[in-house]
Amino acid sequence: MHIVHLLTRLLRAGSEENTLETCRWQIAQGHRVSLIHGAAPDPYWQDHLPSGLHRIALPEMVHPVHPLQDMRAILRLRQLYRAMQPDVIHTHQSKAGVLGRLAARAVPEAVVAHGVHIIPFEGVTPAKRALYLAAERLAARQTDVFIGVSEAVGRAYVSAGIARRGRVHCVRSGMDIARFRRPALPADWRDLLGVTGGNARPRVVLMMAAFERRKRHVPFLRAFARVADTLPDLKLLLAGAGPEETRVRAEVARLGLQDKVVFCGHRPDPEALFALADLSILTSAREGLPRVAVQSMAAGCPMVVQDLPGIDEIIDHGRNGLVADGGDMDDAVRLMSDLLYDDQRLNRLRKGALTTDVSAWALDALGRRTTALYGLPVRRSRFAGASHELELA
Repeated sequence: MHIVHLLTRLLRAGSEENTLETCRWQIAQGHRVSLIHGAAPDPYWQDHLPSGLHRIALPEMVHPVHPLQDMRAILRLRQLYRAMQPDVIHTHQSKAGVLGRLAARAVPEAVVAHGVHIIPFEGVTPAKRALYLAAERLAARQTDVFIGVSEAVGRAYVSAGIARRGRVHCVRSGMDIARFRRPALPADWRDLLGVTGGNARPRVVLMMAAFERRKRHVPFLRAFARVADTLPDLKLLLAGAGPEETRVRAEVARLGLQDKVVFCGHRPDPEALFALADLSILTSAREGLPRVAVQSMAAGCPMVVQDLPGIDEIIDHGRNGLVADGGDMDDAVRLMSDLLYDDQRLNRLRKGALTTDVSAWALDALGRRTTALYGLPVRRSRFAGASHELELA
């Protein structure tokens, strides 16, 4: 069958990795797979897309809300859909999810799936919440199946009156778990940390997160700066890439943290960074279920994370990591700094991370389970009022 995936942006981040791994599996199974994405893709993907994937750039689709551009994007998508005649339209991310499903009326026989990688209407202003909820409810009328990366995102869509029970399913983000099991240190760890000669390795905290505003690098750095002088033996590694990197670098300079903070870029050996870290940290305002949390557990690296819907599906507070108050950045920094110098507790959490069951995030299940869900929709039930049990299999 012909499957079309649609992304708002093609960055080097979790939802893109999840989507492209799904594409890779579907191509391997003999399906015809196309990817449509919006403006300003990361140049990295020019040479790293799955072999056999048909890629179409849609410059009319931009990330911010822009009524004129959004209407142009819908019209262009309708043209593309009519020409491509896909069997399945699978949208991802918030903007592409809404525009791509509204345009799907152009091909009424196509199965329409929406991948929920994040809850777009949580952690935003009341005005944005109202707008996003209205848009999601409108697009839901043209949606056969919702595929969430966690049980929590599925429940949120049902509770908000967007999706009806029985239409929401959980398929966890697949990744190469074995790659993160007991990884070796990066070959360049001394250069990365500025360690020379026989000097001891400093304490290391890793934040692996795309440089996007919702990841809250800047608020975290401001809270971190308030205690940095009490943590003389510490390096903070910021790994990732994204549109906010310039702003984050400027903030590091403004706060005088150049000797503490190391920008690692988007490295090909993320597992090695977990091996180098004493703990990892994530301070996002919104997530679905962060892939980095799964990777951190697989690598045996305890995590400090601010409270997020569904984070308890992977982080067990006090056993394999610590969950901070989602609205208090100082609480996250306090938990981080206290844990760094409590070796007994740190070792206990490290053991808890290593014994965490992450098998549900195995790569081989992602494409198989996602593709199987395309066959579930009953066309007449799209607008039906019948209620079913919520399935989060």
